[in-house]
Amino acid sequence: MIAQVSVDVAAKQTDRVFEYHIPQELTDVAVGSRVVVPFGRRKVQGFVVGISKTTSYTGKLKDLLVVVDELPPLTPELITLSKTLADKIFAYRITILQSMLPRVMRANYRKILVPITEEAKKLKIFKGEPLDLNEVSNLNTIIEIKKLIKNNQAKIEYLVENKAKKKQIAIYLLTKTKAEYQQILKGLRKTAKKQQVLLDNIVKNYHEYPKLGSKIVSELDVSSSVLRAAVKKGWLVKKEQEMYRDPLKDFEPRKKKIQIKLNSEQTHALNSIGKSIQKREAKTFLLEGITGSGKTEVYLHAISIALEQKRNALMLVPEISLTPQMVKQVKERFGDNVAVLHSGLSEGEKYDEWRRIRRGEAQVVVGARSAIFAPLKNIGLIVIDEEHESSYKQNDTPRYHARDVALLRSKFHKCPVVLGSATPSLASRARAQKGRYELLLLTKRANQKALPKVDLIDLKTVEFAGAQFDLSIPLVDAIKEKIAKKEQVILLLNRRGFASFMLCRNCGFVLKCPNCDISLTLHKDTQQMQCHYCGHKEPIPRRCPNCQSEKIRFLGTGTQKVQEELENLLPEAKILRMDVDTTRRKGSYKKILDSFGDHQADILLGTQMIAKGLDFPNVTLVGVINADTALSLPDFNSSEKTFDLLTQVSGRAGRAEKTGRVMIQTYNPDNYAIKLAQSQDYESFYQKEMRVRFQGNYPPFFYTTLITITSKNEQSAAKEAFVIKRKLMRHLHAPTIILGPTPSSVAKIKNQYYYQILVKYKHEPKLHDLLHQIQDDAQLAQKRGLNIYIDNEPERIM
Repeated sequence: MIAQVSVDVAAKQTDRVFEYHIPQELTDVAVGSRVVVPFGRRKVQGFVVGISKTTSYTGKLKDLLVVVDELPPLTPELITLSKTLADKIFAYRITILQSMLPRVMRANYRKILVPITEEAKKLKIFKGEPLDLNEVSNLNTIIEIKKLIKNNQAKIEYLVENKAKKKQIAIYLLTKTKAEYQQILKGLRKTAKKQQVLLDNIVKNYHEYPKLGSKIVSELDVSSSVLRAAVKKGWLVKKEQEMYRDPLKDFEPRKKKIQIKLNSEQTHALNSIGKSIQKREAKTFLLEGITGSGKTEVYLHAISIALEQKRNALMLVPEISLTPQMVKQVKERFGDNVAVLHSGLSEGEKYDEWRRIRRGEAQVVVGARSAIFAPLKNIGLIVIDEEHESSYKQNDTPRYHARDVALLRSKFHKCPVVLGSATPSLASRARAQKGRYELLLLTKRANQKALPKVDLIDLKTVEFAGAQFDLSIPLVDAIKEKIAKKEQVILLLNRRGFASFMLCRNCGFVLKCPNCDISLTLHKDTQQMQCHYCGHKEPIPRRCPNCQSEKIRFLGTGTQKVQEELENLLPEAKILRMDVDTTRRKGSYKKILDSFGDHQADILLGTQMIAKGLDFPNVTLVGVINADTALSLPDFNSSEKTFDLLTQVSGRAGRAEKTGRVMIQTYNPDNYAIKLAQSQDYESFYQKEMRVRFQGNYPPFFYTTLITITSKNEQSAAKEAFVIKRKLMRHLHAPTIILGPTPSSVAKIKNQYYYQILVKYKHEPKLHDLLHQIQDDAQLAQKRGLNIYIDNEPERIM
């Protein structure tokens, strides 16, 4: 038998299938298997993408060496999907196959020096074992290594290591009858106190064994040496048993399950989705429901229908911060059938959850973007919550959109996709308008309450509380009123840190990152200036680095600064801050949200991660500290992002019995995105924004492809960008529009200069092959220090 293998080398020359002979002893090779194969002088990992009985190759095929896993980690469906996706998003197939797996399952390569002669084996550099060349830096050692290779006394080999490790636990089994243990206990010397405790426990709880070693140690207060002695004497047998790491062990379900009755709109939506599940239709639904309309309940009921049909379900949420609340609801409903996949898990947890899904031990998967590749079989329903979110698009290679992958998987499994949002993306809403998606509307809040009252505060005319010009007097007064009533407040500021930049009032110098074309942000808690693009840090200056003046100021605002101001203005209030800085540690999202949910704080202050999906019954006031942060970005969809964010965060108020209120601070109260977010009028915003997009020839009226060229040398990047543009102009014609090349809005990131070309088109049959040609040419450009990236339907054009 012949295995077709995609090898772990991302390059134009290797972006094809290589054939290997399958030795008779390797009986467990299947499509989707991870394997180790010889490749030139190396050994590399690869994926079996096909198996055949014959080959057209006339020479002798090399043997496939190792099958890494007992069960192929990827399903045949995912293998097929990788090929389709690679062509669609201009990526090498191997990069997609790798993205489909947890990081810990990707190959780890080691280059080692192996002695050949007996004389070489005795040399000090080997110390009785092969030398890891990755750890060699001494010049004399390097000279010695070259000499040994030249004289044929040693050779270089490449090892492929599997980083994925199963968690093993010790379990102890009994070897004797209860009567025999009683006899041993009677004959035991009196000084062996701990052994007496162990034997006494065995006699009294004979039927509780086999038992975990950790449980015996903790319950009986004995050391592991007592267990070792018991094994040595033949009283017990120790066995290693695999145990899953459980990321959901801290999720405690409600003691009493709440039965929720759906209203007429929810029932209509569920019936439509349910029929598609039962008919096995690859149909897409757009569930557009105002905030608090009970979209989640529709999802959960639809998942129940899929499970009743003996099929599985996949549900995506856009932010890790949303996962704890969503997982809690799904876990309460479906128990141990639920698996979770997102970047907040440890590598071991991700590996175990992945294997549970692959083995068919979980029927419902909840996760962020990458969970779209969960190796579920027999999918009956795919749900994408907050489908408008840009986080569903991956910003680096491979640049896939989870929604596009969901639609491809939907066709394979013949199952419906439900896209849910209070503010659907314009592209999805336009498809629903044309009948490509079925539109399901939820116009009423599930609790029958009205939407919260939204007030706009004009920052040009209002008076501020405190000296920082961040919090207006009306907003602070409203916060005080809510805290006095023991109610809670959510405050949004989509900018982390303490101050946006350092300015010298003497010479006008702004402290910038040495690697990026962006100012450094002051972080007061770490006493550092930090770059939010590359992570560069340096101490807070006391003098201007340019003119040595002490007249320096830290301007702009961030979540840290607002927290400090709130603590001064409201010393009695307990404040929790939720941003990238406070959520770095594992489990921090859940800890912060649980604390706020248990009313251990009055105010939750955070960036956009707190704007979506969160449901706290006691929150009656939502404040937006500056609604203009997204509006001022030089991007075609900045108005849409502003409207989405304001509408979503407004929906966090008044979700239970108490009436909610929203206060939005802005310098642009007359802007249509802010004005229509005040009334949460999505339909009017959709009509207005579609007119703007039509006039500007932007999506959804045009498709877009962004080509980005980067180099450490700005002239090289610009020159290559013009070469690519000329190539495009030779082959593409009106109504296709080619914009650029222009420097990106942040022209330099991590010492790389960025130039970009935007192609806008309606129907351009030559473009697909042309972009693949540019992708292939990119490898040659890389040798000249250039990187070329192709992003189909980018979320950001800056």
